[in-house]
Amino acid sequence: VVSPLYIAEIAPAEQRGRLAGLFQFNIVFGIVAAFGSNAALSLLGPDAWRWMLGVVAIPSLVYTVLCLSLPESPRWLITRRGDRETAIQVLRQIQPLASDEALDAKAEEIASSAVPRQAAGGFWSAGLRKPITMAFLIAFFNQVSGINAVLYFAPRIFELTGLGTHAAMLTSIGIGFTNLVFTFTGLWLIDRLGRRALLTLGSFGYIVSLGLTAWAFFTGHFSIVPACIFLFIAAHAIGSGTVIWVFISEIFPNQHRASGQALGSGTHWVFAALITTFFPTMMKQSSPGWVFSFFCGMMVVQLLWVRFAMPETKGTVLEDVQAGLH
Repeated sequence: VVSPLYIAEIAPAEQRGRLAGLFQFNIVFGIVAAFGSNAALSLLGPDAWRWMLGVVAIPSLVYTVLCLSLPESPRWLITRRGDRETAIQVLRQIQPLASDEALDAKAEEIASSAVPRQAAGGFWSAGLRKPITMAFLIAFFNQVSGINAVLYFAPRIFELTGLGTHAAMLTSIGIGFTNLVFTFTGLWLIDRLGRRALLTLGSFGYIVSLGLTAWAFFTGHFSIVPACIFLFIAAHAIGSGTVIWVFISEIFPNQHRASGQALGSGTHWVFAALITTFFPTMMKQSSPGWVFSFFCGMMVVQLLWVRFAMPETKGTVLEDVQAGLH
């Protein structure tokens, strides 16, 4: 919840997508690093799992210590604390070459965007209907693509195509590297092409890969399934995987950004839990082709939403994004 929110509030508008997207890239990088770490630690014998869990304490401790040096966001300081002086000091750290006049103007811009809580009507108000709906939908579509089900059950999916257990495990490791490479590609593109362009590209990739996977399970052409799953992972990484946390962190007013980010994250993980809980049963009770057809159909709906209802936020100051959604 906090990381993409904080990055969005301190990043320059023209680089906000890339910087906020680093949150997702670091998650993916951590997953790949965990693959490598676990592979190395597995050589320690039957108690290796203890080391696999315990070694995480090292980067966690480093992260905790580094967090102690982080300043508060200037937007939070102005809109929630009314501490303009400290906010300008933080802005000076972010933009060391900016003049005092430019920093004062930025602080005034942030302050003028703030609406008193009584006047705003709280988080669940008509004025926030658009960003609340968009945060819910982008998180909802992220999960009904089937991404977490595929990530969690990739070895089982590959086994259904006839791959042996060992080959299936190796292929699932390849998914981690594919995710990393295309997440990095998404970071490179997000402030060049924009959020809508990446989601559109990702949606087409979803539809093609999921549609072909469904066809393969219906017709028995299992040999194409691994390639389709890799295409699916690439489409997710360059599209929704890169965009979701950036977009949610941009669309809410300063006073309500934390609540909006929590809504998006909560929606994301509730549907992740539901999809991954019922996915094995769905695969058993019906043909896998129908399961992947459902995911494919939902991505067609996502594409229509992106093309006709989603605003572009690339290069726009957060306060201007806020004004455009009210």
